[in-house]
Amino acid sequence: MGVLSMKGGDGEHSYANNSEGQKSVASNAKPVVVENVKEMIVKMDFPSCIKVADLGCSSGENTLVVMSEIVNTIIATYQQKSKNPPEIVCCLNDLPDNDFNTTFKLIPAFHKKLKMNVKEKCFISGVPGSFYSRLFPSKSLHFFHSSLCLHWLSKVPDGIVENKKNIYLRSPCPPSVYKSYLNQFKDDFSLFLRMRAEETMPNGRMALTLVGRKAVDPLSKDCFQNWSVISDSLVDLVSEGVVKESEMESFNLPFYNPDESEVRKVIENEGSFEINNFKTIFGLLFSYKTGLTEVKDDDLDRFEVIKKRTNIIRSITEPMLAAHFGDTVMDRLFDKYTYNLAQRYDTLRNIPTVQFFVSLTRK
Repeated sequence: MGVLSMKGGDGEHSYANNSEGQKSVASNAKPVVVENVKEMIVKMDFPSCIKVADLGCSSGENTLVVMSEIVNTIIATYQQKSKNPPEIVCCLNDLPDNDFNTTFKLIPAFHKKLKMNVKEKCFISGVPGSFYSRLFPSKSLHFFHSSLCLHWLSKVPDGIVENKKNIYLRSPCPPSVYKSYLNQFKDDFSLFLRMRAEETMPNGRMALTLVGRKAVDPLSKDCFQNWSVISDSLVDLVSEGVVKESEMESFNLPFYNPDESEVRKVIENEGSFEINNFKTIFGLLFSYKTGLTEVKDDDLDRFEVIKKRTNIIRSITEPMLAAHFGDTVMDRLFDKYTYNLAQRYDTLRNIPTVQFFVSLTRK
């Protein structure tokens, strides 16, 4: 499948410097997270040690911002009942290729913000491994969090050799390609839930934010614009002799953005968790990940927005693309991406984005 980790480090194209939008989405999910942490504590009768995990933590500060909110909620809930704060274990999980060190360098600043009586009771560790496998001992976790990760599949689906000029679903494509992607999502999400069910204590909670889609039709143009621009940019490089056609035709993204019914059905069919809350949030393609609250139409703003958008997509996809096509073509590829994005700007700027905030309780 190649490398499925965000771009590490703290350079211009790094995930750490291009994930303001993901931070904003996590902030929007904060009320759901806080409510579920509080309810979990009460249901479990204020345990003396609480273990939480962020699955798909990536690199940079975002995971520590989430952990800070969870820790602060735990402490405040205990203080309201005049109880001594518990020991809190925060586990940061991602694949072994993830740049954990960029995050670990920020831990001293994270600890510094905690009150003295909390600082000595909060422990952070990294847990490398796929969240489509077991990561923790049985019934050892109180709370799981995962934001904008479960659209990444465990592998590229089988049976999509006919998808030659695209790196993802796109109209027109054979119906079998869509079915392969959907089946892979169902298998992976079911496996994810089954693994977490084994690791979660009874009445433990899970708060998930998923990239979704509004359209029931998975081939609607609203569902794949980021990837169609990359596909077209690769086709351009093939025509220029920079990329081999066989390389282009053999690359597909391990990605799937489900609709609400597909998510609900997997949760209900797997059966280990009860849905507490299922909320759909809509945004716009050029605003939710740029962190910009307004996109103006003058040329300077347009250029800056397009450049920023390119850096965001590069920070997410470059490790995968470089593993398949080679590092040397990345600058050319994303120059093409920037150009093609600019050509479609007026159409793409109104494309909706969809996230699902889902909270679950272990039955």
